[in-house]
Amino acid sequence: MKAAFISETGTPDVIQYGDLPDPTPQAGEVLVRVGAVAVNPIDTYIRSGAVAIATEFPYIIGCDLAGTVEAVGSDVTRFKVGDRVWGSNQSLFGRKGTFAELAAVNEEWLYPTPVGMSDDVAAAGALVGITAHLGLFLHAGLQSGETVFVNGGTGGVGASVIQLAKSVGAKVIATVGSAEKKALAKSWGADCVLNYRAADLDDQIRTFSEANGGLHVWFETQREPTPDRTVELLSKRGRIIFMAGRAARPEFPVGPFYVKDLRLFGFAMFNASADEQRVAADGVNALFEASGWHPQIGRTFPLSQAATAHQLQEDNTLGGSGTLSGKIVLNP
Repeated sequence: MKAAFISETGTPDVIQYGDLPDPTPQAGEVLVRVGAVAVNPIDTYIRSGAVAIATEFPYIIGCDLAGTVEAVGSDVTRFKVGDRVWGSNQSLFGRKGTFAELAAVNEEWLYPTPVGMSDDVAAAGALVGITAHLGLFLHAGLQSGETVFVNGGTGGVGASVIQLAKSVGAKVIATVGSAEKKALAKSWGADCVLNYRAADLDDQIRTFSEANGGLHVWFETQREPTPDRTVELLSKRGRIIFMAGRAARPEFPVGPFYVKDLRLFGFAMFNASADEQRVAADGVNALFEASGWHPQIGRTFPLSQAATAHQLQEDNTLGGSGTLSGKIVLNP
């Protein structure tokens, strides 16, 4: 099979594209003919060595995939040959990556692809959809009528937060950097879309939240969080979600935090159990079937251009170039 893999960690140009042996599904595994994969920041961290997971080479990169079941190993009960599936959480904890024509994946990390959902859409919404669902519901316990703030409303996680929060009747404040991105966030249901460059941004957040019962959940997607302003803007018993910013060491306003009875949740999607992730995936599928799930695909490439795709992701995640809106999808 053709695959995108590395023989050492480093810059995007260490990614090779070539032939590797076809995988054979073991007990409990499903062999997937891959139709689409997506690029995530975690993929670039693993490839670069910033996250020390790639220790045996050649190492196939990639967490997300969508495709069709080509074969099943013994003891598989949830899928059969010909089923369309999507999933995430690969290339972690010894699991093989997804950037290949074929991938052997344990059935517990796969979910049925709804009728009408393309492989590109399924892959684009995989990691980000599960991440947003876990943060909003497993951790923050979002309820109908509450208000959520999310930075980067057209990023992969930000867009997912908007759509999932709206699906349960919450109100959403999102920030963007252009009129085009504002229109996108509005199309997904965001109630208040603000330019993150605005000098009076916090005043605008405060005005909207106070008119709508307060600000209850702050979903932080940025690498450099701002706890002082976040704590000040949240209502009593508000919740803060951290799922980014590995190297961040911000000052933290302990007194205001506990006086307001606030709660802080830090989580990484890949720490969630298979059962917890399946609940999130079922929620994403249900939202698609209700016509409310629209993952934004920013760029598509053939799998052979995985190095180019990684460079583009890195330029935006680490370099802040602003040249990407939505997910990068690759097709074998």
